[in-house]
Amino acid sequence: MTQELLRVTDLKTEFQRGDEKVYTVNGVSFSLREGETLGIVGESGSGKSVTVHSMLGLLQGAGKVSSGQAIFQNRVDLLQLRRKQLEDIRGRDIGVIFQDPMTSLNPTMRIGNQIMEGMLTHQYASRKKAFERTLDLLHEVGIPEPKARFRNFPFEFSGGMRQRVMIAMAIACEPQLLIADEPTTALDVTVQMQILALMQKLKQDRKMSVLMITHDFGVATNFCDRILVMYGGKVMEAASLDTFIRRPLHPYTIALKSSIIEVGDRHKKLQAIPGMAKVWNAPPHHCPFYERCTFATQQCLKEVPELTQVDDQEDHWLACHHVEEVLKSVG
Repeated sequence: MTQELLRVTDLKTEFQRGDEKVYTVNGVSFSLREGETLGIVGESGSGKSVTVHSMLGLLQGAGKVSSGQAIFQNRVDLLQLRRKQLEDIRGRDIGVIFQDPMTSLNPTMRIGNQIMEGMLTHQYASRKKAFERTLDLLHEVGIPEPKARFRNFPFEFSGGMRQRVMIAMAIACEPQLLIADEPTTALDVTVQMQILALMQKLKQDRKMSVLMITHDFGVATNFCDRILVMYGGKVMEAASLDTFIRRPLHPYTIALKSSIIEVGDRHKKLQAIPGMAKVWNAPPHHCPFYERCTFATQQCLKEVPELTQVDDQEDHWLACHHVEEVLKSVG
């Protein structure tokens, strides 16, 4: 069995807003094995990106991690590292692809120099070696005429090509873990599939682990081995891809899948989830999905359900008080 590369335990993140605290991540736990792709799925505001930013020390403004662990390589807690130590790991052992390459790339710096920057900081002392490696990377991620394109600025590339540049930057130092935060946002469907295919090939060639953050179920099911569903800052369900597709059990996951168009199923009726996505203004004392759930009872209002294993299935975990009722409803 492959070893664990990352284990996050009871991660909690809060933001100060005036005199009150907003809890955006509330007790998130998960693990990622070597060579595995884990997808964190959820709608906007569910806490997906904040979870990753918390681990990497990239929280903005008044955000802070209030508790938890993020053990990387079975030896270091990312949440306990000083800024310089975390920067060393971020560039060398963990590569990151951010949401919007247009705003993530430096508009005044040639793309070749931006790719070289990480290598000169973490890997090579020689600019010549870094330059040669950059040309190889540009070719590998599918950018034609690498030598000429090296000197281009970000605005001279299309959205898909900018994302390829971001991928080249992220893998430049051969990281063990690649974190992709909404890597296909704002790309058309054809380019999305090209980017996902490229990431899949790079993952296999380098035997990397990938942590994928996405609101798109289609992206997750095309790319991930396991899927984590988040809502209101908490993990609602965690399962292998096969279990997730075949038999999701959390009411939120089921509702999400019911609201998605399936190609070839002309008779399926799409169902909207009633109400609005939850944003916490105080520590929650009940299930975050309570107000929108068709299975909700007074127990859901009084107790926050813990993430527990379902029927001793190794890779299926659920945070719900009414597993038996849900099982009966899905047959």
